[in-house]
Amino acid sequence: MAAHFRTRQRQWDDGPVAKNTMWGGRFGGGTSGVMDAINVSIDFDRRLHAQDIAGSRAHCRMLVAQGIIGAADGERILEGLETVEREIAEGTFPFRREFEDIHMNVEARLRELIGDAAGRLHTARSRNDQVATDFRLWVRDALDRLQGEITALQAVLIARAEEHAASVMPGFTHLQIAQPVTLGHHLLAYVEMLGRDRGRLADARERMNVSPLGSAALAGTSFPIDRRHTAEALGFDRPCENSIDGVSDRDFALEYLAALAILAVHLSRLAEEIVLWCSDQFGFLRLADEYSTGSSIMPQKRNPDAAELVRAKAGRVIGDLNALLVVMKGLPLTYGKDMQDDKEPVFEATDTVTLCLAACTGMLESANFRTDRMLADAAKGFATATDLADWLVRALGLPFRDAHHVVGAIVKRAEGRGCGLEDLPLAEMQAVEPRITETVLTVLGAENSVRSRTSFGGTAPENVRKAALEARRRFLT
Repeated sequence: MAAHFRTRQRQWDDGPVAKNTMWGGRFGGGTSGVMDAINVSIDFDRRLHAQDIAGSRAHCRMLVAQGIIGAADGERILEGLETVEREIAEGTFPFRREFEDIHMNVEARLRELIGDAAGRLHTARSRNDQVATDFRLWVRDALDRLQGEITALQAVLIARAEEHAASVMPGFTHLQIAQPVTLGHHLLAYVEMLGRDRGRLADARERMNVSPLGSAALAGTSFPIDRRHTAEALGFDRPCENSIDGVSDRDFALEYLAALAILAVHLSRLAEEIVLWCSDQFGFLRLADEYSTGSSIMPQKRNPDAAELVRAKAGRVIGDLNALLVVMKGLPLTYGKDMQDDKEPVFEATDTVTLCLAACTGMLESANFRTDRMLADAAKGFATATDLADWLVRALGLPFRDAHHVVGAIVKRAEGRGCGLEDLPLAEMQAVEPRITETVLTVLGAENSVRSRTSFGGTAPENVRKAALEARRRFLT
């Protein structure tokens, strides 16, 4: 066992790593390779570079405005940050693992560019409030981008709903044919789900939009900083009220991940229906070649792999939420190095959901709906039985429970004849309830059924057209 450990350790440890000059004054030597491997975060937190530079600019300008550092040093710092930003954009910035994270990499490069003035930038600031600020900015930016991606999917769903406002399909409960609905009505259900997802993200944005910058390590600072100045410069509504909360809070990331997990579940449900509808057993939908794959052995196969992968990736996003919940659940205030592991779940979930939204948008935009097959299936399973029961209530004054019993007996007769309710002879119906007249035929049949569902939020084509227009107003304008 010990030999195995030594073998594993050699994969990381080739002797002590050089002492970090950014914080190493307290230490006599470097860290081990194992410590370096577990401690370094630059491999993933380099994604915070734009937010780190923005936060440093705001902090620098505030320090100058408050007379904490001189104007000349402030100007050199800002010029150096502009050079760092350009180097990162051009791909020439020297990301180095010995500086651990994005914050120290930027500061180290700044010192190389402008000399000792770079050391003044960290006045009245800690990596604790720096990373908390950067991370909030990153999540806020990602959230804003996702709002646009969700809106794009809603736009496609609304357009397809308008196209298919009168296309009849079976509606299901328990995955059994229940009542006829329109395809447009079905698609608009997902528009509403996505609208709530956007609402959750907007709510999360409002709560997260407070600035931790100036909280320093945990207790604030003795320098006469202006936290409202930096908050306003970075687009925050206000500075956070409590410095301890400022550096230790990751609620914003948890709430963001929770919203993404719910969104991923909605996308997974949509993807599951695409998978079902593409099957030969349903035959409601044909995916474009761009979103389908074949089989290595069965040449006839067209697999809806894009939809299947969207369905699978919901599990990853749910896992990312769980991962961060577990990281945070037992941490005392304020900051612990555990919180370095807050970023990877957020980065992964954001990338995953962004990809899934693009896949769903592409699949639905290019999908070919087989409305003839949908209409044929809508007539199966005695889907207009409830329409018949409603007619008995309206036309004959039967209590609904009595009508329900009568229709059950009529369905049994139709089942015995192997026909649908609309094809059952009137005499057969009258054998169960003599007062039934031929006007009952006006409510039977799938198309008659959907036309009758005119209650608010119902599936009637005229309702769907109005609902699609209203959805455009609420979500796309």
